Amino acid sequence: MIKTKKNRTSFFLALFFLIFIKSVSSFAQNFSSDLYLQTSEVNNTMVHYEADKGSIMRFYATNSNADTFGVQYNEGNYNTPERRNRRLQLISDYKKTLEGLNFDAMNINGKVDYILFSRNLSSEEYELVQQQKLYDKIKVYFPFDEKIYALEKPRRRGLKVNGETVAKELEDLRIAIKEQIKKVEKIEGLDKASSEFAVLHAKGLQEILKNYFDFYNGYDPLFSWWVPKTYTEVDAVLAEYAILLKSKRKDASTQKDDGSGIVGNPIGREELIRQLQTEFIPYSPEELVAIANKEFAWCDAELLKASREMGFGDNWKAAQEKVKNSFVAPGDQPQAMLDLYNQSVDFLKQNNLLTIPPIAEESWRMYMMSPEAQKINPFFLGGESLIISYPTSTMSYSEKMMSMRGNNPNFSRATIHHELIAGHHLQQFMRDRYKAYRHFDTPFWVEGNSLYWEMLLWDLKFPQTPQDKIGMLFWRMHRCARIIFSLNYHLGKWTPQQCIDFLVDRVGHERANAEGEVRRSFVGGYSPLYQIAYMLGGLQFTALKEELVTSGKMTYQQYHDAILRENAMPIELLRALLTNQPLQRDFKTSWKFYKL
Repeated sequence: MIKTKKNRTSFFLALFFLIFIKSVSSFAQNFSSDLYLQTSEVNNTMVHYEADKGSIMRFYATNSNADTFGVQYNEGNYNTPERRNRRLQLISDYKKTLEGLNFDAMNINGKVDYILFSRNLSSEEYELVQQQKLYDKIKVYFPFDEKIYALEKPRRRGLKVNGETVAKELEDLRIAIKEQIKKVEKIEGLDKASSEFAVLHAKGLQEILKNYFDFYNGYDPLFSWWVPKTYTEVDAVLAEYAILLKSKRKDASTQKDDGSGIVGNPIGREELIRQLQTEFIPYSPEELVAIANKEFAWCDAELLKASREMGFGDNWKAAQEKVKNSFVAPGDQPQAMLDLYNQSVDFLKQNNLLTIPPIAEESWRMYMMSPEAQKINPFFLGGESLIISYPTSTMSYSEKMMSMRGNNPNFSRATIHHELIAGHHLQQFMRDRYKAYRHFDTPFWVEGNSLYWEMLLWDLKFPQTPQDKIGMLFWRMHRCARIIFSLNYHLGKWTPQQCIDFLVDRVGHERANAEGEVRRSFVGGYSPLYQIAYMLGGLQFTALKEELVTSGKMTYQQYHDAILRENAMPIELLRALLTNQPLQRDFKTSWKFYKL
């Protein structure tokens, strides 16, 4: 019983204070319980789509491995017209399913899933339509492909065949292909995209015939007596035709060889903007170059500070040269990398930066990179396995020196956390365990988050010496340079050789490494936006950190755990999730995460 007014006042003040403290302290708990739900209103639809897509991809596949138990389909770039049309129909069906869902009644997880799943469907549809346009251009060179499809369709259900009839059909097919070879020999040439797609189509037809042959041969006695020789001849002329189509490629690129030996295919401003919009990046290519130049200017200033601290004045290249030559002796690199890893993880734990599951620490592995692989990837790689790049006895003196200099401890100190914890290894570990139904992979999240850790650890004083700083700045400058040279290349402003020279002069790359970097960027199978995603994604995560952590709404640990438990996605939608933004079905990118 409260007997006095003073006691009552004290009681209510204490009660108010406890309620306030509880509301603040439970923010993360309530936030987490709502946010970390392992499902959403769109979950089942997304899971069903992936399963249905997998069934269709396997059923209409062109290679026999796709029908084998335990072998996953590989989407690749090739679809038969039949599979392409079936996939387009599936996408259309799921778009209708999405439209029938009550978007307004969904929680924030459901709305984000809806927007991004819709985006995925539209992106897949766009790629398939582009493939169809290419097929429409090259189908005139394949008047015989329907004969091959006609053989394959009944094979899927194991219908009995007449071996003599099949041999006759294959002989007719061989003659038709030989006639087509004579016609194509007379044409002047095909553009790059048409030639590549035609070669892919020819190889796909070979795979279909191989499926067909392998199914019956040895199991059907008359088929095995009549067909093998003729099948071998048809396979040979198809292979010959693929080689001919490849030789007819002309105008391989809108950019000619400038002496670098690197001939890519700049995609142009319009396509860059389309892809940026798909990744929810609301800046023009020119604005992104300006952002990179501004970040580069910051790196320049910090680099000069470190150079002066080392006693080299403004000659930062001499300071960097000193750092490059700090490599460890042959045989010592694995232990040196482990030491750097331990320093990095200890720093993360001491500063309570995130939750590190014990099994994640326990289960990463270590391998050595082969000399052949080092020619393509001169620096170490990471993920569930740390793949160390360092010389072997079989490498030449110049190759050994390039490898050791490029993988010196100060350079490696800057990226060990990028590759393992809290970077790619921890990303993969968490993505397998939280909202694994989300298939919204984007390099702006995957590479951007790893780059963000490099930026954050700099801010938290992880580099202790000027040598450490020069190591970290090398990679940060490298990521700025990637934006500048890759966008200028795709805008048609720079040649590959200009890109190489830029990396050597402005970042301090070994020339061979710079050539490898540019070659991988333009002819190595990376998407045009992949190289810009490191720095831009890192800047997005940094801006979101300012909004949530610096403002006091979340701790570092809460913020970083939330990122990993939402799985990969465009960061503007991650921001919408973490800030519980109101969303509409037709969400468009608008987040200006960087002030120019």
